[in-house]
Amino acid sequence: MTTDWTLEEVEATVADYFSMLEKEVRGESYNKAEHRRALLKLLSDRSEGAVERKHQNISAVLRDLGHPWIDGYKPLGNYQRLLFDVVRRRVDLDRSVADLIERALSEEVDAPSLDDPLSAWTDPPDRGRSTRISQEVAEQMRIHPPAKIDYLRREATNAKLGLAGEEFVLRFEAERLHRAGEKRLADRIDHVSRSKGDGFGYDILSFDETGRERLIEVKTTRFGKRTPFYVTRNELQCSVEREQEYHLYRVFSFQGKPGIFGVRGRLDRVVELSPVEYVGRW
Repeated sequence: MTTDWTLEEVEATVADYFSMLEKEVRGESYNKAEHRRALLKLLSDRSEGAVERKHQNISAVLRDLGHPWIDGYKPLGNYQRLLFDVVRRRVDLDRSVADLIERALSEEVDAPSLDDPLSAWTDPPDRGRSTRISQEVAEQMRIHPPAKIDYLRREATNAKLGLAGEEFVLRFEAERLHRAGEKRLADRIDHVSRSKGDGFGYDILSFDETGRERLIEVKTTRFGKRTPFYVTRNELQCSVEREQEYHLYRVFSFQGKPGIFGVRGRLDRVVELSPVEYVGRW
């Protein structure tokens, strides 16, 4: 019979997770399986699968708190209130990881150079089912909203990071078309956000191998591929009006070994959009 996790077990698991998260932010390598096996010695007859799920629960709590998480642990909802309380206390009291992330957000960023830019391409994450915060946790967050750095907004307004990501995609697109034997099309790629301004709803004009326009909006993050991002009204509208030509390119893990995935079509259909702000008028 499975028993509820004790406070001691939850605290040990959260501490183990944060030690991995700190290494990840530093760009240091670590072995998740070794961490799980070491952690099992501190727990009461738990399986590796149970520890894996608990680490995924921690990712979900961090996501709900607006905090970066370990990309290798996909957020898994329906976590216990005890876990939420322990993770939140850790975020509030332990500044080590937050300080590392803040420094990373303020560092200069250059577009990485890869011998083979096309090797960065990967599949998009599966959307899966949307996970909701329990009513109890939601009420706690309403009464005591978390004091946090708005990492997503900091990245969204970091012009140097955005430009570096766009330059990375420009090289990727040029290489893609060159390898397809379309040098003529590669020469016509336009960095629209620089040549014409950033109000068009996309950053780069590229082309499919057939010559059809490919309107590319680039979203860049230092963190994992599931990290949320902001979408502007112009970007959403452009994706609706030019659905067949519109592509979202997500550049992730930009401070380490970067990856790219892309999706085509209306943004309100290819990603889950959540309203986060409203404009009030008299």
